[in-house]
Amino acid sequence: MTDVNVDARALEQLLQSSFADCEVRVEGGGGKYQVVMVGETFAGLNAVKRQQLVYQHLNVHIRSGAVHAVSMHLTTPEESATA
Repeated sequence: MTDVNVDARALEQLLQSSFADCEVRVEGGGGKYQVVMVGETFAGLNAVKRQQLVYQHLNVHIRSGAVHAVSMHLTTPEESATA
């Protein structure tokens, strides 16, 4: 899936299918997106490792030019509950 017209909904579906144990929300458009994910997948990982994990699934869209800016808020359920 390297469509240059990828939208927030398509990215959200991609991430939800890749991270079934996470709550996923993607907002934005025009190549700029905000990704919020909460899940046990991130337990024990620092911020950089968490982002690298998500980027593995977004890189095809970044390389195609469909996505050129991503901000991420990636937490475990415990971290999310105390925020």
